[in-house]
Amino acid sequence: MNLVVRPGHPLRGVISLPGDKSISHRAALLAAIAKGESRIGNFLRAGVTNPMLEALTCLGVAWKLENSTLIVQGNGLEGLKPASKPIECGNSATTVRLLAGVIAAAGLPAILDGSEQLRSRPMQRIVEPLEQMGVSIKSTQGCIPLTLGESCLPLHGITYRLPVASGQVKSCILLAGLSAENVVNLVEPAASRDHTERMLANMGVMINSATQQTDHGRLYLTVLQPQQPLSLSPLNTVLPGDISSAAFLIVAALITPDSQLLIKDVGINPTRRGLLDILIEMGADIRVQAKGNQAGEPVGNIFVSHSNLMGGRISGELVVRMIDEFPVFGVAAAYARSRSIVSQAKELRYKESDRIASLSAELVKLGVGLEEAADGFNVLGGGNIQGGQVDSHQDHRLAMALAVAGLAAQAPVTVQGAEIISESFPEFIQALKSLGADITATEAR
Repeated sequence: MNLVVRPGHPLRGVISLPGDKSISHRAALLAAIAKGESRIGNFLRAGVTNPMLEALTCLGVAWKLENSTLIVQGNGLEGLKPASKPIECGNSATTVRLLAGVIAAAGLPAILDGSEQLRSRPMQRIVEPLEQMGVSIKSTQGCIPLTLGESCLPLHGITYRLPVASGQVKSCILLAGLSAENVVNLVEPAASRDHTERMLANMGVMINSATQQTDHGRLYLTVLQPQQPLSLSPLNTVLPGDISSAAFLIVAALITPDSQLLIKDVGINPTRRGLLDILIEMGADIRVQAKGNQAGEPVGNIFVSHSNLMGGRISGELVVRMIDEFPVFGVAAAYARSRSIVSQAKELRYKESDRIASLSAELVKLGVGLEEAADGFNVLGGGNIQGGQVDSHQDHRLAMALAVAGLAAQAPVTVQGAEIISESFPEFIQALKSLGADITATEAR
C-alpha cells in the first residue's frame, strides 16, 4: 500500500487514541499469570500485540476481546501449559523478551521464533542474565529462535548491571525473578520505561526503584523481592492512550500552519515523555493537563498548536526517554529553524529498521539537510521540505513519520510500504483524516 499525503490542510479537533502498546503487552501477559479474571479496557489490537495474544493461547490461557476490552482468565504461573509448537512472535521484540521472562519463571520448555525482520534483533542481552538465574536458554547466534528448556525452580536471585538501559530487558529479568528464591537487583545507566514495575506493584508484588549518584554519574536501581508462592491480583483497568502514537499527531500539529489539537487521556509517564520535553524546549506550544492515574500510570490531556521550532540537542538519558520517537523527531527537526543534533543514540540501529540509516536516507530524498553519524544524526533544519516518494523500510514508525512530513511539504509525499503502519497504530490514517488531513491510501503498483 502507498500513502499519498497532500500538504496545505490544518489539523483541528479533539481525539482519543488506542491503548499504549507497551502497556498492552504487559497487561495481557501479567493478566495471564494472575489468579482470576482480568478486564483490560482500551487494549491495543494491532500487528505487534496479536502475537502476544496468540502466545497466550499456545500457553493454554483463555482470553477474548469484547470491542476494545481484553478479558483474560488467569490461572497463575503454575497454570501455564507447555506450547506444543514454536511460539511465533511476528515482528514483536517486546513479545519475545517478555515471554522469555515469564516462561523462564514457569520453568517451561519453549521455542520462541518470529519474522525474518525479528530474527535480526539482538537477544543475547536477555540470554546472559537469564542463564545467570539458572534458566536453560540458548539463542541462535545471538538472535531468535530462542530455545528454553525445563528449568529447576526456584531460580536464582541476581544482581545485574544492564550495559544499555532497556525496559524490555529489565522487564524480562523482573518477570523471571518472580520465581527467584531471593532478591533481584537491577542497575541501569539511565531510567528506562517502568511500566512493568508499576503494574507488578499494583498487582501485589514488592518492587522498588531508586537512584544512586556515583562519581561517574547517576545509576537507576530496581529491586524485586519475590514472594513464594506467587499470587498476582487480576487487573481491572482502562489503559491510557499511547504517547508514542500521540507523538505523530503532536508533531503534525506543530509543523502544519493554523493547527490546534486536543489529544485526550494520553499516558504521560515520565520515562516516556522525552519527546514532549525536547519539543517544549525547542519552542513548541504544548500544554499537558494531568488528570490522575489509569493502570498505575499518570494520564493527561495534551493541547498542541502550530509552532515555530528552534533546533534541539538530544543525548544521554533523554535518548532513553524518547527511544521510539526519533523518526518523528527527525521530521520536527527538519521543520525547525536551526540545527538539531542527536548523539549517544546507537540503539536506534537495532530497531525495526536501522533507524539512523533509514530515517537519514528517506529525509534526504525529501530535500532535508541531514548528516548521519555512527550514534545519531544532525538535521540542518530550515523547513524547505520537498515532495517526493519515500520508502517505509517496513518500519511502522518510519512510515508514519514520513507521512507526517508530507503535511507541510512543498508538494505531495508518497510513502511506499505504508501497510506496515497497522503494526502499532491501525487507526493512523483515519485519525489524520478526522482532523482534516488530505491523506489517501492507494494500491502499490
